[in-house]
Amino acid sequence: MINFIVIVVFLVLGLMLQRVSAIPKNTPKILNWIVIQICLPALALYHIPKIQWNAQLLYPILVAWIIFLLSWLFFGILGKQLGWSRKLIGCMIICSGMSNTSFLGFPIITALYGESGMKTAILVDQPGSFVVLSTLAVLVATLYSKGNTSGFQILKKIAFFPPFITFVLACFLNVYQFQMPSFIEQGLKILGAGVTPLALLSVGLQLQFDRKSKHWNFLGLGLFFKLLLAPAFVFLLYIIILQQHSEVIEVALLESAMAPMITASILATSYGLKPKLCSMMIGFGIPISFITLGFWYFMLQWI
Repeated sequence: MINFIVIVVFLVLGLMLQRVSAIPKNTPKILNWIVIQICLPALALYHIPKIQWNAQLLYPILVAWIIFLLSWLFFGILGKQLGWSRKLIGCMIICSGMSNTSFLGFPIITALYGESGMKTAILVDQPGSFVVLSTLAVLVATLYSKGNTSGFQILKKIAFFPPFITFVLACFLNVYQFQMPSFIEQGLKILGAGVTPLALLSVGLQLQFDRKSKHWNFLGLGLFFKLLLAPAFVFLLYIIILQQHSEVIEVALLESAMAPMITASILATSYGLKPKLCSMMIGFGIPISFITLGFWYFMLQWI
């Protein structure tokens, strides 16, 4: 419950601070920098060294990759057909293609499945969502924020993206089973905990409820894909086609149906990919997702 209270508090706080003239206009950019450069790397170093790998883990891990690639295909083709700008296409791909698998996902999965469900949720989040954010999402942000970008420039962006660097380091620590001192782990946990409040505050500072906004249609389409179409594809693939009916699959599907990822929105915003639409995807996506998640949960109990 505390996580949901934090969501509301920091979103509302950000909205209220919009009216405070003393707040610098570049505050969201500063908050975004802290989230991407400090908090996300800390999360990678804290969680990934603890993961125990086996072949059965591919199902939950691949969920984030499948949805992002599906989003890229869907909005890449649709945006080109409808004559959307490159920045709009990039925004839709990133914000609609990534789920909030940790801050929203962890408490919801814990409430529904307990500790066993959390083990799967961490797999969906860390080697799944986190790595997609650090690689494919950076690739899309780079491609769609500028006209022509060389392959070398793209690889450089990914290779020097701080969360990706720490992901590689964390993988080495995992492979060699290196145990960090407890005080370092505690420090990383504290730094990583800043992701959600800072990101939500940034979103709140940029969120606009403008009835005349040109983004409403795109918001509806993006949330339709994220909350209904993408999990429907996972449901069809994993449960109908591959005939998988375990708790692991249920958790993976529910994680795929979570609201858009806050840090993915921050990444898209930092690359100038329609910041107002990015904020709307988070601000409206979170409350709406509680309804659609109920639908998917009852679907899983019914089959």
